[in-house]
Amino acid sequence: MQITFTRAALRESLASARQQRSTWRVNPLRWLTVAIVAVVLLPILYLIVRAVGTGADGLAYVFDARTLAIVGNSLALMLAVMVASALIGVPFAWLTTRTNLPFRRLWLIGGMLTMVIPSYIGAMMTIQAFGPRGVLFDLLHPLGVESIPSIYGFFGAWLTITLFTYPYVVLPVRAALLNTDPALEESARSLGLSRWHVFRRVTLPQLRPALGVGMLLTALYTLSDFGAVSLMRYDAFTRAIYSQYANSFDRSRAALLALVLVLITLGLLVMERKMAAATKNYRAGTGCQRKHQPVKLGRWTLPALIFCAVLVGIGVVTPVGLLLAWVGQSIQMGTLHLPDFAQPTINTAGASALAALVVGIAALAPAFLAARSPRKLDGWLVQVAYIGNVLPGLVVALAFVFFAANYLPGLYQTLPVLILGYATRFLPLGIGATRSALTQINPRVEEAARGLGLRPAQVLIRITTPLARTGILGGMALVFLSAMKELPTTLLLAPTGFDTLPTEIWSANASAHFLQVGAPALLLVIVSALALPFMLRSQKT
Repeated sequence: MQITFTRAALRESLASARQQRSTWRVNPLRWLTVAIVAVVLLPILYLIVRAVGTGADGLAYVFDARTLAIVGNSLALMLAVMVASALIGVPFAWLTTRTNLPFRRLWLIGGMLTMVIPSYIGAMMTIQAFGPRGVLFDLLHPLGVESIPSIYGFFGAWLTITLFTYPYVVLPVRAALLNTDPALEESARSLGLSRWHVFRRVTLPQLRPALGVGMLLTALYTLSDFGAVSLMRYDAFTRAIYSQYANSFDRSRAALLALVLVLITLGLLVMERKMAAATKNYRAGTGCQRKHQPVKLGRWTLPALIFCAVLVGIGVVTPVGLLLAWVGQSIQMGTLHLPDFAQPTINTAGASALAALVVGIAALAPAFLAARSPRKLDGWLVQVAYIGNVLPGLVVALAFVFFAANYLPGLYQTLPVLILGYATRFLPLGIGATRSALTQINPRVEEAARGLGLRPAQVLIRITTPLARTGILGGMALVFLSAMKELPTTLLLAPTGFDTLPTEIWSANASAHFLQVGAPALLLVIVSALALPFMLRSQKT
């Protein structure tokens, strides 16, 4: 009888503890997430206000043949970039994490440098290198080549965006590879499976949440990118929206296009939600982690080195080399004055660091809600927060200009509004990275801490956050890098006289002073690159 009473009391105690944990984990986090999502939805409200007065004409415009063509172009580019980024990112992450690839740390940093180059600079350098009258043509012309295929259009936009988005797949996949339990793969090998079958049947399924997050981020980046599609003359959503704003001054039609973009984003989030539902790949014992033994590449060493060299050569060496050449020509002509770029560099780095800190803190609530709450409604609430990243920076900036000028005039053209614009745009980067890290943490660790008497806040600070620091720091670094190179949001929301490196580059490009692009662009790459070693140092090798 005593045993029965003890078991019943134990079950009742455990049920009560679970209820308390559920209340702690869900309710406060839900309210914080609701507040965050409300801010993210401000640009959507702005679009609705602009589009509501179009009536039947607006509906006809949405189903116009040209609008449908823009939708098709954007979806085709998005799918192509997603697939290419996954096919590049997963092998690159595996080579630089699990193998004895020579100089793998150097290759990793070199490959990640592509993400610090803004798409508009990358597109300019791609045109200069591979365009009809670029460097490649100059090299082939003495051999009798009279023309080369045009880089403009779909291929140029796909190549440029892929080169600068595959790191968004590498980072979460690499973090997952570092945290998976080596015992699973060792057991599969002991059962006679080949290394390829182990990767396909054991390793790859564990990478599914991280890969899904990475591919979602590449899709959102592709849909929201303006620089590459504009310079490559490819009719995608962002180029069409900008044309409506800048050329026809028809903000209602631009708002309609942006709303269609939001609907596509919601479709992406629905698919990602279904793929990630009930997926848990945490280890059985996080505190007992063993390092993976490096895989010997053997005869595959040379192909692996060629693969990494091509990525780094096209994505980093070529654009940086061209920028250095432009800087050299500016020095020879006496038009370069480096002290002029000191304040823009400080402004850019400072604003980006503040945005990274704000997003790092704000992303905790929705990421915890997504990883720990079993309720579907909470999952959808978190997914709504991803909308800000797909909206073009131009739309986000105009929305905050509208609300600040009309309802908060004291904050109009101030640094807090600029930081808020950055945070709205890049919050998904922090959520995705933090959530990916949380899926690797066994909830039993937190339950054990609660059972030992720790309060919820203590569990969060002493247990969960340290275990998830790789994802949190990785997300903050991604936000810092993205804010460093953000152009439309900076142009419209920056305080008066708050010059940044992107605005300096834009001004030089708009005035056709291409040599003056070299110095600020090179400084932007260098300052952004300083975050990479810090970010990668948080990951074990």
